[in-house]
Amino acid sequence: MDQASRIIARLSGERSSGVSDVIGPEKIACGAWKNAVGKRIAARTRAVKLVRHTLVVEVDDEIWKKNLWGLRYQILRNLEKAVGPEIVHELELRIMPMRLGPQRDTGERLVLSSVDDADAIADPGLRRIYKAARKRETA
Repeated sequence: MDQASRIIARLSGERSSGVSDVIGPEKIACGAWKNAVGKRIAARTRAVKLVRHTLVVEVDDEIWKKNLWGLRYQILRNLEKAVGPEIVHELELRIMPMRLGPQRDTGERLVLSSVDDADAIADPGLRRIYKAARKRETA
């Protein structure tokens, strides 16, 4: 329970900024995730929410999901040591949705060309018929 007090102290800093006056089990469980799994795994995962007694964790991909599923009992023991036995009973692992990085403006713009396909038709009568037909189709 010593680690839980550190988590509560760290989260109480958020309280001073007006976020919340009560630290619930969800914040405690999500805050303990990094200590329960270590820095390397925490860099590839994110504890999202607590649903009843199940901690929902997002992982990078299917390989991480399978590997962490095999370690779930060890992770649950570590969480129990950190926050106590009453908060987290099970883990649910989900694959994180793909996130787009920042979009950069390359400065290139699509330039619409004023070249008409009909200009390639040599016969003036056929060109006129083609343009009239195209105009009817697009109207």
